[in-house]
Amino acid sequence: MDMKPVLAILPPKLRESTEGLRTGALEELRLRAGRPPTAVLDGKERILPGCAEAVTSRMLEEIVSAATNRSCYSAEASLREGYVTLPGGHRVGLCGTAALRESRIQSLRELSSVSIRIARQVSCAPPELLRRLDASTLILGPPGSGKTTLLRECVRSLSDGGSRVGLVDERGELAACRLGVPQLDVGAQTDVLTGCGKSEGIYLLLRAMNPQWIAVDEITAPEDIRAMEEASYCGVRFLATAHAFSPDELRRRPLYRRLRELELFQRLLILSPDKHVTMERMA
Repeated sequence: MDMKPVLAILPPKLRESTEGLRTGALEELRLRAGRPPTAVLDGKERILPGCAEAVTSRMLEEIVSAATNRSCYSAEASLREGYVTLPGGHRVGLCGTAALRESRIQSLRELSSVSIRIARQVSCAPPELLRRLDASTLILGPPGSGKTTLLRECVRSLSDGGSRVGLVDERGELAACRLGVPQLDVGAQTDVLTGCGKSEGIYLLLRAMNPQWIAVDEITAPEDIRAMEEASYCGVRFLATAHAFSPDELRRRPLYRRLRELELFQRLLILSPDKHVTMERMA
């Protein structure tokens, strides 16, 4: 994990305190205007050592300016979505006052919070399980269980194994592209579409990139399923994630019941809260 891109955007005092942390345990830096800066270490948020002074709005603006290489205009699209991606895949998330146009966020002003999430390439699936990815697979697990991480790992495994994979990275969390280059390893034969909704992205990849697999994170809407259904008629296989604690809970939800009726997925990868992974047939 390269912390240099994160340290480079911090003011000197924050940089010094962050350098003294156990970087292997650091998950986030959270900076809130009017409050002392905090760090999330091993899942627990605490005040950053040696930094009892409150964060200022000016400090937040300077951090965002540094994150965009002093050119907020060039990062306007991602800033509108509330984040900036740093080299290495680290993400700077933003909160503040939203400026709206036709009910859509155009920009964030008067910043109130900045969250810097530390990127890690984590392996959580046994290699023998990844080698069994031969049919459309749905990754199932509760929030925070590591579904997105496992999805990225499956994409990389298929891609490096010789398959063409189209990845709809709606929020930039899977590949963390910066200037078109994935900052996280998603495989040598993966084409990444960022900043686009899942249904639109599926259609675009199908038209433009001739994928053998299409991967999306978090199926949440009927239009996602309609797009997947149409793409399946072209012989494309899918990797996707869904929020559910068990296959039984999945079956009880109307949206996911439609997935079963269409038989879009043949495999389930089930993540337990302790990140243990098992594979089942989709029943």
